Amino acid sequence: MKPISKLASALIGFLISAIFFIVIAKEAFTFDTSILIATLAPTLIALLTVYGNWSRRLFVLIGIFITLADLLINPDWQNTLLSGLNTAAFIASFFAALTTLKFSAASSPAMRKCGAFLSAQPPGRRYLALTFGGQLFGLLLNYGAIQLLGSISTSRVSPELSKEVRDHRIRRMLLAIQRGFISILPWSPFSFAILISTTLIPGASWKEAAIPGLISGLILVFTGWALDQIFKPKITSPRTLRPQNTGKWSILLPLFFLLLLLSALLVGLHLLTGIRILVLVMLTVPVISLLWVAVQTRHKNTRKHVVRRTKTYLFSELSKLRNEMLLLMMAGYIGVTSSPLLQSTLNHLGIDLTSFPTWLLLVGIVWLIPLAGQLGMNPILIAALIAPALPDATALGVTPTSIVVAMTAGWILSGVSSPFTATTLLTGSFANVSAFHVGVRWNGFYTILCGSILSVWVVLFNWL
Repeated sequence: MKPISKLASALIGFLISAIFFIVIAKEAFTFDTSILIATLAPTLIALLTVYGNWSRRLFVLIGIFITLADLLINPDWQNTLLSGLNTAAFIASFFAALTTLKFSAASSPAMRKCGAFLSAQPPGRRYLALTFGGQLFGLLLNYGAIQLLGSISTSRVSPELSKEVRDHRIRRMLLAIQRGFISILPWSPFSFAILISTTLIPGASWKEAAIPGLISGLILVFTGWALDQIFKPKITSPRTLRPQNTGKWSILLPLFFLLLLLSALLVGLHLLTGIRILVLVMLTVPVISLLWVAVQTRHKNTRKHVVRRTKTYLFSELSKLRNEMLLLMMAGYIGVTSSPLLQSTLNHLGIDLTSFPTWLLLVGIVWLIPLAGQLGMNPILIAALIAPALPDATALGVTPTSIVVAMTAGWILSGVSSPFTATTLLTGSFANVSAFHVGVRWNGFYTILCGSILSVWVVLFNWL
């Protein structure tokens, strides 16, 4: 990956900021921003490609190939390409807004205190406490939840314990954190699984998918807890030096307050304006993040610190996320621009997906994403390729929400089992084992069991 200069870093931050405000103008105020998006989005993608790694550049090559195919085959190629760029710009803006919260939380002493409290719970409730922590921190920090809780939890395992006890304790704590984080993906308005699936499936919305997605998440949580309790490791060495639990559950109140404030703002603004929730997330999260920084620096020169942290985020921190940004933008672009091509190919081959049983299509989506994940395919890319190949939901005899529930169910299965996803890579790094070990050996049976239950749930939800 090419080292990035300060000028390039600042330019990336400027382009992302400009695209963010243009997207807000389009989504919230219905301004026609086509020319601006068509100019700035490709410029940002080109700059991110120059300074991105080769695995992300592969997505750009796929995007170029699909663009050329659209030019040659698709008579409506102009609208298709513009729609793809609009989707890429929206995803980039959403990602940038979301990471402001992670940036603000990184300097919060309350976050570390909460993590230490949860990891110090006695064995009987430690799994559920850390699962809950993975959810709570995941809502605020995204993948940073695994980094923060993982580092705190592993650091609290005493080196005086036997290796057997240390290994089992670290494994159980890390799995609780990972599975807790994964369980929010099918319902959280801050989740990329929800963002991308509702963006790519026409007629889908977070409002409709949240409750069934929450049930999908609960299936993961309680299946994981049940397996942890049923298959407790048999320890042959003495159990000593359990972590001392200091503090009370009230230590979590500041984070609860932050989440309640976010929820109240999102719901209230949605009811007042009718603007969709995902757009409101983009509007409110940066404001909350700035307020959080102001609270943290209230005994110092608040204005100076807020301005400095804002400049650091825009012109330094955003460029550090260039690989993730490029992946997300290209996944959205590929999904939209490949839609007419895939549909044309299926028609040419005489494949009519509407002739397949509905339950088979939904269950197929659930399992295709994690299976492709074993081959190194990111769930973002798989979702971007699946969605365009599907006929309109009404033609399949289902609702758009049923497809989103199936897609996010497959997404979370891939998140716990694929050796190539960020969650398994991070979990393995804290346990000093490979991502394959985490995804297949630790989570293999869990994935199969959850996948079976989720398949039943997806079919049941569609029937209901």
